[in-house]
Amino acid sequence: MKSIRKLGLSSDIALLAVILLLVEFVRGATVLSFIPIFGEKELGITLGIIGTAITAHYLTDTVLKIFIGYLLDRFSSKLIVICGLLISLGGIGLFHWGSNPWIFILASAIYGVGMSPVWLVCLTKVNTEQRAAQMGFLYTIWLVGMGAGPVVLNVVLDYTPHLAYALLLGLTFIALALSFFLPRGRNNGESATPVPFKEQFAVLRERLSAMKPLLPGMILQTLGASMLVPILPKFAEQFLSLSSGQYSLLLLIGGGCTVIGLVPMGKWSDRVGRKPFLIVGFAIFGLTLASLSMKPGVLMAYALAVILGISYAAVLPAWNALLALYVPPAQKGLGWSLLSTVENIGVLIGPVVGGLIAEAFSVSAVIWFSAGLFSIIAIVYWLFPSRWFAER
Repeated sequence: MKSIRKLGLSSDIALLAVILLLVEFVRGATVLSFIPIFGEKELGITLGIIGTAITAHYLTDTVLKIFIGYLLDRFSSKLIVICGLLISLGGIGLFHWGSNPWIFILASAIYGVGMSPVWLVCLTKVNTEQRAAQMGFLYTIWLVGMGAGPVVLNVVLDYTPHLAYALLLGLTFIALALSFFLPRGRNNGESATPVPFKEQFAVLRERLSAMKPLLPGMILQTLGASMLVPILPKFAEQFLSLSSGQYSLLLLIGGGCTVIGLVPMGKWSDRVGRKPFLIVGFAIFGLTLASLSMKPGVLMAYALAVILGISYAAVLPAWNALLALYVPPAQKGLGWSLLSTVENIGVLIGPVVGGLIAEAFSVSAVIWFSAGLFSIIAIVYWLFPSRWFAER
């Protein structure tokens, strides 16, 4: 509780953080474990349909972000969160009839609809003076949920698959129940009179025009990270000679270092500034990724995972604090949703690009390509004038 007070978190954002933890736990468990494993082994769904279902999830989540952000600027954030979680609960419930491929895809898509509001509301609640530190806290919650969800569900799926399905339903219901305790009112505390949609977009267009040089980086960052997702297990087996247990430990080490580093890195970024954290963080991340392709030993691979985790922790809070400078104060919901949509373009195409590169060349080529992207981003940000990273 003391650490939460030091971060300046209000009671409503603390409650949102608990809801976010549950939501991201279920999302990680659903997308990374339930859909591919339960879908194939219990429902007899083909890998092609499973891939389509995962794409449908992220597609609806991405496309609807702008619309949900617009609603957040006009209606109570509590109402939006409740409606979103109701839709998510309905999507998970629809998996009960998921032996039909089209229903399976539809369930995944509907589940994606309800995921956007919670994270967007959290972004609008963050305090401007302590944004990087508070974003570090929220990203810690996000990473813990996303990381723990698949691990826990994999264990449950090995023993009782139907209990795993009940767990997803139960946790989503708990998140929904908690959302009824959120305070009423709009997310930004502005006037009760909503700003017309055209005026909101006029302001956003002005802000987006001002940050044009940053837009490619937004897409390339998520592209470079997401293209690793489909090839990491094979890369760990072929190039790092890791067993499944060692690979799981590698992920835990990297993710754990990120979680531990997010809050202190966020506070440090608030004091020092965003530009050096982005330059150094992306540069180290790119170089460390490239080092993994040199077939290091197991202990060295673990050491590189530590460096990757810390560099990722340095980048995330500083990057989101930078984006916050371009979000109009009176249109936080729409602003954050638009920026999140741009970032998610990389998430949508990254796995496809990674798979195509692996098939055309090799798995290690994907690692080198991703490392090159992060290194280029670091160089570009180094060349940017400091005014791009200053308060506006």
